[in-house]
Amino acid sequence: MIPWLPRQHVFPPLETALADPNGLLAAGGDLASERILAAYRQGIFPWYSAGEPILWWSPDPRMVLIPEQFKISRSLSRTLRHANYEIRLDSAFDKVIHFCATTPRSGQSGTWITEDMRQAYLQLHGLGYGHSVETWREGELVGGLYGLAIGGAFFGESMFSLRTDASKIALAHLCAHLKRLGFGIIDCQMETRHLASLGAQTITRRDFASRLEVLCAQGPAPGRWDADAARDCFRSAA
Repeated sequence: MIPWLPRQHVFPPLETALADPNGLLAAGGDLASERILAAYRQGIFPWYSAGEPILWWSPDPRMVLIPEQFKISRSLSRTLRHANYEIRLDSAFDKVIHFCATTPRSGQSGTWITEDMRQAYLQLHGLGYGHSVETWREGELVGGLYGLAIGGAFFGESMFSLRTDASKIALAHLCAHLKRLGFGIIDCQMETRHLASLGAQTITRRDFASRLEVLCAQGPAPGRWDADAARDCFRSAA
């Protein structure tokens, strides 16, 4: 059994999370901004399907990506330097969430990005915590990602791609942008082979929580990201 959350933004200890399914910690509560931020600062995130109660997770191990360790393949490097694309930050946060929820994915049916989740993260975007990195071509949004920035930690939520490498382009620019800002970690939540190929690694839940305790207490204040900050940072090397 897992506990049902009280009205207060209090979560059970991380070590009480289930081993199967990996990381299931608690149920219930709400998606108020204060509760979500409290959860992420402790290494907890909401993930559930429509018709289910809100489920809160903290898996062990945790997959993370250090911005400086992002692996850029030769083909992606050429694309970053020469492709006809534009990077924008926070210009279409709502559209990025929409495409993340509706773009078909191999082996998946449906989406965990419910309407309540969408509204919750739109509110966090309005508060300066939610951010999107967007890949545009010829005025069309073709890929991107979104997540939360708390102090010096970025919590990746989802990404989508409508053109080849469009989401990888966004991730490369995210890493470059976070590196300039002094961020120490990108939370990727669950382990996947694809993320590992890009330089992500697994660490223990205890290590992850310890890093968050430091990183979430430092770094930039919440606010909209500078639209020019991640633009053309790779093409100068052409």
